[in-house]
Amino acid sequence: WEPGEPGEPGWERGGEALGGQGLLALAVASGGAAWATWALLLMPGFRRVPLRLQVPRSPIPASPNPTPAPTPALTPLCPQVPYQPSSPRQVANALALLRGREGKTVDLGSGDGRLVVEAYRQGLRPALGYELNPWLLCLANYRAWKAGYHGKVSFLKEDLWKVDLSDCYNVIVFLAPSVKPLLATKLLAELPDGARVVAGRFPFPSWIPSSTLGQGLEQVWAYDMKEVRRAAQSSPQGSLV
Repeated sequence: WEPGEPGEPGWERGGEALGGQGLLALAVASGGAAWATWALLLMPGFRRVPLRLQVPRSPIPASPNPTPAPTPALTPLCPQVPYQPSSPRQVANALALLRGREGKTVDLGSGDGRLVVEAYRQGLRPALGYELNPWLLCLANYRAWKAGYHGKVSFLKEDLWKVDLSDCYNVIVFLAPSVKPLLATKLLAELPDGARVVAGRFPFPSWIPSSTLGQGLEQVWAYDMKEVRRAAQSSPQGSLV
């Protein structure tokens, strides 16, 4: 077909038809814009795990006939935690396991603030989130303002690995499975016995949940710290991380 013929498979732009090459260029440009948005706006919010929380590797004994060292795996020394928004069902399930509880509620890696805002709406107060990404913090504060909770909920630009959680009784964790064992160490050391931890998407691998709700990616798990510590004391290793 010549440009301008009826039925041409293209889009009209400025009086000219946008053919196959134009559509391909548009798709590439859209993909590049999406990648740039992710790299520039969301990647800065990744939370690195401090080295002090990582399990040290055992030294390899010397061999009388040393062989060339294998190429190291391309794994970062500090695992990173990407932002991924929670679905409405995940939010509902997580807060259902905290219903009726009292005390300070925190979301570790609060993203756009949806869990914190809904927690406050359901009576979990005070409610606050920790997040490093400044763009997500702006979005979270806008969400709180839109819901009428400006000044009532808090979103703090702080590293979740450095904050003190000793006064937190309701902890929401929607983080990648790679950091759950390391985070378990921090929670065991800092949370009070009366605290409850709700994990979304992925459970803590060595903890036995007090209750669970949902299925598949919508599933959430609740852990009561008193029971977790009791199980840790009775385990052969003496700890559950």
